[in-house]
Order: sequence, then structure tokens, then C-alpha cells
Amino acid sequence: MTRSSSPPPIRRIELAPGATFERNAWWAKIPAVAAVLEHGLNLPAGVTFLVGENGSGKSTLVEALAGVHGLNPEGGSRGAMHSTRVTESPLADVLRVIRTPGKQVNSYFLRAETMHGLYTYLEDLPCSPDRDLHDRSHGEGFLTMLERKFRGYGFYLMDEPEAPLSFTSTLRLVAHLDTLRLAGAQVLVATHSPLLTALPGATILELGEHGIRRTGWEDLELTNRWKLFLTAPESFLRHVL
Repeated sequence: MTRSSSPPPIRRIELAPGATFERNAWWAKIPAVAAVLEHGLNLPAGVTFLVGENGSGKSTLVEALAGVHGLNPEGGSRGAMHSTRVTESPLADVLRVIRTPGKQVNSYFLRAETMHGLYTYLEDLPCSPDRDLHDRSHGEGFLTMLERKFRGYGFYLMDEPEAPLSFTSTLRLVAHLDTLRLAGAQVLVATHSPLLTALPGATILELGEHGIRRTGWEDLELTNRWKLFLTAPESFLRHVL
């Protein structure tokens, strides 16, 4: 089976014409975010992973892209109407997306830290098919949500979807990401998982003090640190225990 020839729904994100913002704001000073504000970011087809340390801007960018695309910033579809506490930066307000012309595509946003609220919202909808999510384990609920909502050609966003998953369940997620890729879907995933980022054919963008750079799995700092740790965990633990 080969990848669909359909063009990616989103071609680029960039600063909206005429948009203004406080350049000393905490979110605007994150190097990766500053790079997007100055140069924009082209989004490739298929699966793209955003990787970096805590505070590198992964979630900030994913949340902003969800917002500017019209998705609920706490997760869900365009029509989702749930909110707990607003913690997103105002980055979405100053960006615009450059879309591929054509019909509106299926879109969904999965955000690990707000999934409980999304489950409750979906459970309360009339005739909801998702009233079983709270009854499942944390990881099984995640995978069920992914397999129900992330289907076929579309534009999908995930923020740390590996958070509740075991090793075996993460492999199941890798397989689902590949199914989406083959269907021509465009998926953007913020992650700390070296297992997820090993997906063949995926684009890896590493965020850090340098801003944003494209890299390979073998050259990813995350990958190399895990390799070193698994080879000699006592060497790492000696410095923290």
C-alpha cells in the first residue's frame, strides 16, 4: 500500500498580516516560537514530530495551530465546546494558516493533559457513541479515542499522546499513525517518545535554543540520551541519587 496522492490540508503557518504582539512576552521569546513568528513554518505531508525539552515550545505551537485552525484548544473537533481553565498562549491570535484549496477536511486535536474534560464533554452529548471512555483504563481510553476520531484523510494534532501508554500500546499508536499517513492524512505530534519518532518516513523537527531544525531519528538528542541510559543507567543515576 502506498501513500495517498492527496495534497496535505495545511501548507504553512506564519505571522498574520498586520498582527501585533508583545515581543517580550514569555511565549514570544521561546526560540522555536520566535522562529515561526519571524520566518513561518512549512508543514510537510504525512506525520511530523515536534521534539524537544520541556519549555522548548512543542505544546505552545501545537495548541496555537489547533486554535488558528478552529479546533478546541483543549482538545476535540471544530464543534467541541468544553473548557476548564485557559492556559494557552495568545499565539493563535497572531498566526494564520495557509491551506491547500479544496473542501474542508476532517480535523481533531488530542491534548493529553485535558483528556478527562474532553471525555466528560463527549459523554454528555446526546446520543454520544463515546460514553464508555471513562470506563476504560487511561491508556485504552486514549487508543479508543484515537481510533474513533483520527480516521482517513484529514489534519490531526496530538500533544504527548504517549503519556498514558505502555510500550505495547505505543506500538499500536505507531501503527495507527502509519495508517493515517497511508491514507494521506497530515499529522503533527508533540512528543518525548523515541519509540514514536522511529516511525519510518516521518519528519522530525527538533526544538531548542537553536529554534527549529529538521533532523533524523539517529541524530536526535532524545534518541541518543535514551540509548546511553539503557546501556548504562547507573552512570546517569549516580548524578541524581
